[in-house]
Amino acid sequence: MTRNGLGLTTYVGATAAVATLGAVWCVAFLTVGAGIEAVAYVFVPIGGATAAAAVRHWMRDTSNSGKDTRRPVPDTRPQAEGHRHRVGVTRHQAEQVPTPATGVDPIARRFWRSVLVAVVLITVGYAWLAVDMLTHADQARTRSMPAPAAACTALGFLIAFVALARVPVVVSGADRWRIALDRTIAFLGCATVLWYAGLAPMLSAREPWSRQAMLLVGLGLLVAVGAATKVSYVDGGPVDRVAMRLVAAAGGVPAALVSVLAAQFGYIAAIPAQAVVMPLAPVLITLGVVAQSRADRRPPRDPARHGALLPYLVMILIDVPLVAVAFGAPLRWPIRVVLIAAVVVTALVMVRQYLASLENARLLRNARLQEERLQHDAGHDGLTGLANRALFRERLTAALAANGPTTVLLIDLDDFKTVNDLLGHGVGDRLLVSVARLLRAEAGDDHLVVRVGGDEFAVLLTGAAAVPEELARRLTDAFAQPISEHRLLVQASIGIAAASPGATVDSVLRDADVAVFMAKQRGKAGFVRYVDGMAEPVLAHMQLGGELRQALDNDEFRVVYQPIVRLDCNRVIGVEALVRWHHPTRGLVSPADFIPAAERTGLIVPLGRFVLRETCRQAVAWLAEFGPDGLQEAGLNVSARQLHDPDFVSDVAAALADTGLPCERLVLEVTESAVLRGPQVSRALYELDRMGIRLALDDFGTGESSLSLLRAFPAAILKLDKSFVDGIEIDDGQPAAADARKAVARAVIQLAHALGLDTVAEGIESSEQVAALLDLGYTVGQGFHLGQPMTADGVARLLALQRGSSPPAEGARGISRARDASAGRAGI
Repeated sequence: MTRNGLGLTTYVGATAAVATLGAVWCVAFLTVGAGIEAVAYVFVPIGGATAAAAVRHWMRDTSNSGKDTRRPVPDTRPQAEGHRHRVGVTRHQAEQVPTPATGVDPIARRFWRSVLVAVVLITVGYAWLAVDMLTHADQARTRSMPAPAAACTALGFLIAFVALARVPVVVSGADRWRIALDRTIAFLGCATVLWYAGLAPMLSAREPWSRQAMLLVGLGLLVAVGAATKVSYVDGGPVDRVAMRLVAAAGGVPAALVSVLAAQFGYIAAIPAQAVVMPLAPVLITLGVVAQSRADRRPPRDPARHGALLPYLVMILIDVPLVAVAFGAPLRWPIRVVLIAAVVVTALVMVRQYLASLENARLLRNARLQEERLQHDAGHDGLTGLANRALFRERLTAALAANGPTTVLLIDLDDFKTVNDLLGHGVGDRLLVSVARLLRAEAGDDHLVVRVGGDEFAVLLTGAAAVPEELARRLTDAFAQPISEHRLLVQASIGIAAASPGATVDSVLRDADVAVFMAKQRGKAGFVRYVDGMAEPVLAHMQLGGELRQALDNDEFRVVYQPIVRLDCNRVIGVEALVRWHHPTRGLVSPADFIPAAERTGLIVPLGRFVLRETCRQAVAWLAEFGPDGLQEAGLNVSARQLHDPDFVSDVAAALADTGLPCERLVLEVTESAVLRGPQVSRALYELDRMGIRLALDDFGTGESSLSLLRAFPAAILKLDKSFVDGIEIDDGQPAAADARKAVARAVIQLAHALGLDTVAEGIESSEQVAALLDLGYTVGQGFHLGQPMTADGVARLLALQRGSSPPAEGARGISRARDASAGRAGI
């Protein structure tokens, strides 16, 4: 036990000893006449002084325990009508509660400071009485308490009452009035019962006590009633509930016992009242101090629920005097006071029940509104307010069950991800809201407009009058105009699927998905109606994505390399890595078939990682075999999906570190469309450039922003697209036409020289094209004429020929020049 606890326990023993000594003296006086009657009055001031010392001891010790450290304690209890009126979190509990062993709450110190003042005043009053009785020992039985002493004691009782009243109870709105009514009902009811059982019998006793005595008894009962109603509505808080009850009992228990003794025994009751009953008050106060001290050392407990039954209990108690009157008790004026109080309490209960009914009605109304809101939210999209997928399936199921004409328009926004990447998700969300508004306006109130998810919407058409193609055409025309507050142009691919007899929800939605896919395959920004047989090629394409994962696991991919050659001497200076899929049953699968599937499924990331590592490993092997001059660089294509992968840069760094390939020997080829895919891509490209890796802008000249990209993109190489090489060698005798065919190639080489960039001409298929490109200033190229994609062993043979005596041109052109379009430029 702490020093504080040990000291307070000593005070409890001292007050108990005073009370025990008073009881022993009282028994001795009443039985054998020991001592004089005035001695009975000395026990109360002695016990009161001890109790005051106990309170002072606690305050002194807690003031030395350090600065308060408080933490918030939220009130997490439900607020339904059945217990809302019981909310009794104190203001301080709602704001701050002291942590154990760090200090005492200021509200608790204020309360006990008031209790200390009250105990001191009451002790002074009873000490005054004791002195008066000892000096007038012969009049002790009939002498009244001196008026100053009574005033001092009464002031102490009032201060104790105010201290209890100032313990805060925090509620708001209707709860404040409800709790105020409950406390008023409880206070009036308890006061009426104590009046009937305590004060009234004293007033009508055959030996009525003095006014001072009845005033003090009444104040003691008032403290008890006030504390009872207060404590019932305080949950936890800085002042311990048990301590408050003990302080209240210190005033109420002695007052109640004194009133009973006075009514039953008259003046002689003053002796046991002063020597036995009233010394109990200091004992109870000291026990209250001990309870507060233990509460200070105890972690805060969860608030309890109190006060719910008190008004109903009071209603039962207040009926006791009424029942007594009904059975013949005389209707004197104390009983009339009880009757009037019962009427007032009943009226307050009626008001309370009326307020409760209003609150219940409000809660029921709020519950209904909340239920309606939850039902609405369950079936609608939170962003656009449109029906969601769940409600869509429910309505589509009902429409199919009705066997009426049913059609679904599935609308998928084209390239919506670019809006989020470049302009941010906030702009994207506002664009979706504008699209929803446009769909509502075009579809009208007769059709259900749905946000299926992400950037996908749907319209459910029912009835024979609906013309889905007409609505799809209107939507396509509407999307041709800028929408949203940012005036953005957005396109959409629309799939139309009509429900056939016996169709299910899943089959209709699958048909609509297939139609959307076909609309995108045909160039987007249009609509396609599903017809029988349309799903087979689409499903085959989708199944291809599933087989890709298995192909990666089974090592079915191979890397081939297309030589990059100096045009003036046919010397191989580099290679471009391309990937091929050797399917166990389909044979060689064209990259044009599986690369889009890999992009769509995200498997392009692990596939690209495989190509990167294999290329780096093979390049290091060639360097080791043929020396640093044997092969200058090895390049590979990188997709936008790979650049969006946050681990891509670290994957490249790990591949270089694991294989030992120097950074400057690796070339990563990126298309213009990939460069325009947002800040993540830009950051990745600049990090790669800082590492020393050379970046090539592939298919240059075919994008929309080529010139601006050259200022923002850290390119080292420009690769002239094959479309500008085709026909460059044709001499039709018309100089103007020939110059037009060469214009782009000439502009690119001049721009590259001005910016200090290397150039590579792609898709060279004849010696005439080589001559034309050399004439324009191009020195490096690649294409089937120079060398088609080959295995690593084929490249090794070329490099060996270059190092040997055979002319490198023969080695390069000794490779088959088959013009298989599927084995050309497709790759990663």
